[in-house]
Amino acid sequence: IGQLEGGIAQGLGLAVMEEIVVTDGKVRNPSFTDYLLPTALDAPVVVARFIEEPDPQAPMGAKGIGEPPCISVTPAIVAAIRNAIGKQIDRCPVRPQDICL
Repeated sequence: IGQLEGGIAQGLGLAVMEEIVVTDGKVRNPSFTDYLLPTALDAPVVVARFIEEPDPQAPMGAKGIGEPPCISVTPAIVAAIRNAIGKQIDRCPVRPQDICL
């Protein structure tokens, strides 16, 4: 379940938090002190139900569990914001100035 929760947190970060800030060719947030990452306090409560269905093409039927939420959570959050404000969003992360009505 930890990989699933980590993938969700990473998708959340990509959607609304993580951004490399460059000014005049210089990265302004080069360390984890300055680069905004989601923490356990930012992550939602996850209720997961696993349905085990082996992948016949993979060794021992294994499938990844951490990658799918990372890939799907980001567009889901951006789509939810877009639907809530009724405005097209064409960037990640979504910043407060992107959603000003």
